[in-house]
Amino acid sequence: MNKILGILASIGLLAMPSLVLASGFGVFTQGASGLGQANAVVAHPTGPSSLYFNPALMNDVPGKQVEVGTTGVYADRSVDFDSGGSEDAKENWNFPSTFYYTHEVNPQVTAGLGVFFPFGLSTEWDDDYAGRYIGTSAELFSTNINPAVSFRVNDKLSLAVGVDVLYLDATIENNINQTALGFVVNPFGGLGVQPDIEQKFEGDGWGVGYNLGALYKVNEMVSIGATYRSHIDVNVEGDASFDGVHPALAQAGLFPETDGDADIRLPQQVTAGVAIKPMEKLVVEAGVRWEDWESTDDLTIELDQPVAFQSEKVIPRDWNSTWTYNIGGQYQLNEMVVINAGYLYGKDCVPNSTFEPLIPDSDAHLFTLGTDLHFGAWTVSGAFGYEYHEDRSKDNSIGDPLSGLPEYTANGDYENDIYLIALSVGYKF
Repeated sequence: MNKILGILASIGLLAMPSLVLASGFGVFTQGASGLGQANAVVAHPTGPSSLYFNPALMNDVPGKQVEVGTTGVYADRSVDFDSGGSEDAKENWNFPSTFYYTHEVNPQVTAGLGVFFPFGLSTEWDDDYAGRYIGTSAELFSTNINPAVSFRVNDKLSLAVGVDVLYLDATIENNINQTALGFVVNPFGGLGVQPDIEQKFEGDGWGVGYNLGALYKVNEMVSIGATYRSHIDVNVEGDASFDGVHPALAQAGLFPETDGDADIRLPQQVTAGVAIKPMEKLVVEAGVRWEDWESTDDLTIELDQPVAFQSEKVIPRDWNSTWTYNIGGQYQLNEMVVINAGYLYGKDCVPNSTFEPLIPDSDAHLFTLGTDLHFGAWTVSGAFGYEYHEDRSKDNSIGDPLSGLPEYTANGDYENDIYLIALSVGYKF
């Protein structure tokens, strides 16, 4: 019976793997100019995209402006297994995109609207790799609709407030060891050698939060910015389906196609930065970001119909809160060309006890270079980023709860590199 109850552990519904780019499954590619400066843009403006980085900066974005952009994200992941052999994750591209509009109502008030992609993931391994009972594929995409208003209190201080209306869509897939399961339900003969059961969970949901921003200009050379984004609770409702179930197991009703839901808490975040302008053409900023991934203590999945006699499963996450540090800057070559560059270091949030192939998170180093090109009312920004993740070893018992065989833990050394190419286009009315 304990092994039967362990089936859900191998299902791993909503395990929420990572697009990386940040700890957990946060995505920081919210504008090409910001990416070019490694997101060290909390205390000086990047145009309309400042609505995301610090909405209090909107008071320094004059008139009416609009910006649209996208980032091509390519992940190169591989693992050398302790049991021998290696595996490359399937190659894929993702394109998180953004839209921003800001409107200077008067010298004291600026309003704006942002639509962006704050959380996401994309991880896919072959259906027959060693960790297939942990997970084979996962996609998680989010869209945040963020209206915001910024108030210029005086020449030095600006304050902002906004609302986050977030939509989240998730698809998680993995295999179930049907051969081992056959011996659980029929210890005397099993079902013979059987193909794996392919399991999929698809679900979506909405959540609401808020964000705050502040900007203080110490003098003409120094400014300090800070933002806060609240946690967002999302109730993900969807359905679990199973393909390839043996008729005997289907007849026993062990794997019904059923609706289910899970409550997910997206973390609160605090960001701060100090910008220094030592000369007219140069701005340098250093910043820090804290994310409350510790709120991801576990994941509870409730199913409308019992799967393997169990209608609720608690999957431990035990993630840690993390810190990210960055430095970036921009230099204006002339009226048309601005050069951006930056570096970011981010700690991972996944402890060794719950590290697994669908969440290949590790300490990251992001190196970026970009440019802003001004053509009258138009601004075109481009950036390239290389994110190197430190190698990390999986050495825990997460694997196939049915057979318990060590080769299905997918223990080994994981490598992970991310490449980013961003483009944004802005227009001032």
